[in-house]
Amino acid sequence: MNGHRNWQYIDETARREWQNPEIVLKTLGLKPGFIFVDVGCGDGFFTLPAARLVGPAGKVLGIDISSQAIDSIRKKARKEGLANLELIIGKAEEVVPCSACADVVFFGNVLHDFQIPTKVVNNARSMVKPIGKLANLDWKKTLTDFGPPLARRFDQATAIRLIESAGFKVESVSESGNYHYLIIAGPVS
Repeated sequence: MNGHRNWQYIDETARREWQNPEIVLKTLGLKPGFIFVDVGCGDGFFTLPAARLVGPAGKVLGIDISSQAIDSIRKKARKEGLANLELIIGKAEEVVPCSACADVVFFGNVLHDFQIPTKVVNNARSMVKPIGKLANLDWKKTLTDFGPPLARRFDQATAIRLIESAGFKVESVSESGNYHYLIIAGPVS
């Protein structure tokens, strides 16, 4: 989340009924030793499972504007003994913690939330390795009883144009459960 909504907007247990973070991350091919950047990481719904998957040889960088959300992840990670996290408080439009370091740069239900999404996707292009991936998991532009307002959601075509304009080539677009789509793209050389 990027500060536009309360980062505790959905109970994690209820959310797991319609979105399984481990399945999503495995779909991305996340493996031990990978570097994973979670942009707009919120309270760690994807961040912590990613840290478990990449293991001690890997690293997870979580970026969020909410210090409360980052503190929540720190507490959970400490409790689990996860030491492979670097957590950064800041605006995704301004934070680029590494250059060509990431195996996966991930947007989990947040790309539509950023003030300047083009800047955020361009920052992702700076962070991703030449053989890395950008993954955008986002809400379908259909009416649901929960989630962001319909007017704020990006349809797949809008998200694809945004991603391609930053120098990525879309490799796949698929459904991810009943409410989301998943776009996976690689950098154009």
